[in-house]
Amino acid sequence: MSQVISLDAIATSGSTSAADMRAAMEKGGCSTSSCGTSDAQGDMPDHIWAKIKDHPCYSEEAHHYFARMHVAVAPACNIQCNYCNRKYDCANESRPGVVSERLSPEDAARKVIAVANEVPQLSVLGVAGPGDAVYDWRKTRKTFELVEKTLPDIKFCISTNGLALPEVVDDIAQHNIDHVTITFNALDPEIGAMIYPWIFYKGKRWTGRDAAQILLERQLDGLERLVAKGILVKINSVMIPGINDQHLQEVNAAVKERGAFLHNIMPLISDPAHGTAFGLSGQRGPKAAELKELQDAVAGGANLMRHCRQCRADAVGLLGEDRGQEFTLDKLPETIEYDPEKRRLYREVVEQERADRRRATEATKAELATTVAAEKKLVAIATKGGGRINQHFGHATEFQVFEVDAMGVRFSGHRRADNYCVGGYGEDDRLEIVIEALRGVDAVLVAKIGDCPRDRLAAEGIPVLDEWAFDYIESSVGAWYAAQAGQREEKARA
Repeated sequence: MSQVISLDAIATSGSTSAADMRAAMEKGGCSTSSCGTSDAQGDMPDHIWAKIKDHPCYSEEAHHYFARMHVAVAPACNIQCNYCNRKYDCANESRPGVVSERLSPEDAARKVIAVANEVPQLSVLGVAGPGDAVYDWRKTRKTFELVEKTLPDIKFCISTNGLALPEVVDDIAQHNIDHVTITFNALDPEIGAMIYPWIFYKGKRWTGRDAAQILLERQLDGLERLVAKGILVKINSVMIPGINDQHLQEVNAAVKERGAFLHNIMPLISDPAHGTAFGLSGQRGPKAAELKELQDAVAGGANLMRHCRQCRADAVGLLGEDRGQEFTLDKLPETIEYDPEKRRLYREVVEQERADRRRATEATKAELATTVAAEKKLVAIATKGGGRINQHFGHATEFQVFEVDAMGVRFSGHRRADNYCVGGYGEDDRLEIVIEALRGVDAVLVAKIGDCPRDRLAAEGIPVLDEWAFDYIESSVGAWYAAQAGQREEKARA
């Protein structure tokens, strides 16, 4: 299995140098394939910046460098969502609520140590189910208590629907949990009733508008209590066309007013094969353009997270990858000693890399400011992480998309695509899926691409370029845009 930033040499050799690690980062490593804010502190207070700068969900920049891990210790849930179908012993689906195995807190702690030894990028441990982390609070709390004895530097996160949240806020604050995600889909109980068939509250099952009203009140109460404690709150909202898509602008304004740190608007995953109520009823998910339009419409409200991958409840690795199957319990030794050296060395090199990348980005921004104002362009990137163009087109299962104009280069989102290259050759049907995923982008930057797929995409009006292989994303996108602007100027003079 691959890592987005592959550091295989570091994982297997305690004598690996910082120079070796940096070289691996620049090239995207030696493997065969592969939840926010901006990339600088700005005027953000030091204590807030310290909480988010290495958190891959709360910092867009950090997701290029740091990994998260979810442990499936909380199987019980107190609500039913029409977009959710929890599946156990499932390795084939990548979506929330799915796990390969449920863990006890003790097994989870052992697994975290094993992952920390092999994945030096690990910075965050989260409990996101597969049920509700707060409803199963005893197991969630016990897991964190065990892990922090060995890994005191790791950040803790929980994800919850909010129904049971108000009663445990004090306990959350006492256990140094800095980040909480609340899934919040509607301010209007009538809309909520179309999303939640039932909730279980105070020993009783509630349905319809009453259920949605209770859930709403508890979510808002929990959000306000967390903010009062200084805990960073991310709001997850599932965009459901025809149900809450127009309503989410109101949700964004409401959570911003109450102090939410981030708002993550996610597309509904709707496939009959998943067995969800929405999937079986034919409810469609939003198109990429629809999601971007909504995100752009609320950009002046609560800060947006655009890089979410809607992870499994047992995900391991950087966003966009899942190495969970490498660390199932049957593959772990009974006793594991933690070695902090690899993580320490990795962080040291990342700080140097970040500084270099920021300087390159600032230089690019200054250069773009001198170009003739023109329309925004979208550029898709094949990357394994590290903020570089370091992936072969045929190995990409997703493309990161950046928006560029004379104001600079900004992360816009990602486009999921089937892995085009199988066994060293491309399959035409998969290439068609990739082409469909890239519709609307103005260029694709990759580390390498074969002549056949390059020609096929060019015929669709999608140029694919490899001249910036292994360079930083922002400076490369800026260079491409500046070149386009220069060509426009030449044509205008002619």
